[in-house]
Amino acid sequence: MIDKEELDLEFNEQNEHELFEHLKITADRGQELLRIDKFLMNRVQNATRTKIQAAIEAGNVVVNDQAISKSNYRVKPFDEISIVYTHPTRLKEIIAEDIPLNIVYEDEDIVIVNKHAGLVVHPGHGNYSGTLINALMYHFQHLPLFQDKQPRPGLVHRLDKDTSGIMVLAKTEFGMAFLAKQFFDRTTERQYTAIVWGDLKADEGTIVGNLGRNPKDRMQMTVFEDEEQGKHAITHYKVLKRWHFLTMVACKLETGRTHQIRAHFKHIGHPLFNDELYGGSQILKGKNTGTYKHFMQNCFETCNRQALHAKSLGFIHPKTKQTVFFDSELPDDMKALIEKLNYLI
Repeated sequence: MIDKEELDLEFNEQNEHELFEHLKITADRGQELLRIDKFLMNRVQNATRTKIQAAIEAGNVVVNDQAISKSNYRVKPFDEISIVYTHPTRLKEIIAEDIPLNIVYEDEDIVIVNKHAGLVVHPGHGNYSGTLINALMYHFQHLPLFQDKQPRPGLVHRLDKDTSGIMVLAKTEFGMAFLAKQFFDRTTERQYTAIVWGDLKADEGTIVGNLGRNPKDRMQMTVFEDEEQGKHAITHYKVLKRWHFLTMVACKLETGRTHQIRAHFKHIGHPLFNDELYGGSQILKGKNTGTYKHFMQNCFETCNRQALHAKSLGFIHPKTKQTVFFDSELPDDMKALIEKLNYLI
């Protein structure tokens, strides 16, 4: 039996590919000529013409290996159609809530938010209010995308509840479709800052491992050798600072799997500092003295969550088609932790 917390994990912390459907459809032998938007509305669950047309305009609909740009393309027998499309709704309604947001950039098409640790991204089992999406529904309730109370208005990627950092959200149907394709195709540039246990041997490296649910603890992700058990995941890292028993690293993701950085560093024996789920919330390295233990306890209290921050994000803007890049400072709790750890040098 799956408990409520596991449902929360599966719903709120999906990887990017799980936010979208990659549908492949072959038209029947007897298919009559039919506009592709009408054809897809009949084939895609909970589809609307607006969403289908936005997907076509964004280049997310491919017919016979060629992206189409017009909704009036007529489907014919044996056409091979592929579409990247947001998943059907799971919740009936999202309530708008006046929750403060740290908006670092906004224009007509996108909004960049610096999410604070502790903020759940999306309503789900046990988290029906107080989430980032509830806040967006309030702040952008005048926009068409946020007026039909769909469960993922503007959402094209996620951060874990206790991970802070930069997120992009769309303000239009086209913007959502255009950004969704980039996350699905893994063409965005994302860099995270993390503090991990231990002294990494190399100054930089790459962690490759197929990630899937840990059969012994389904709240965790774990690395499998068998590709059929896990999904391919790649994390590049570079050492930024060393404190003998802890190391600060910059991480660049090629894939966006659930808990990817947390599970990958656990796999190589260097769990994130204060990551309770992956064993990093206890003293794993260092001296066996009362003074050191007291010092590390103060460090746990200073940063009372996994030390992981989504520092920067780069992508192609849906309107200008130019690459844009957004960066952020480390949050106060990680800054304070670093100041404390500098006493170890």
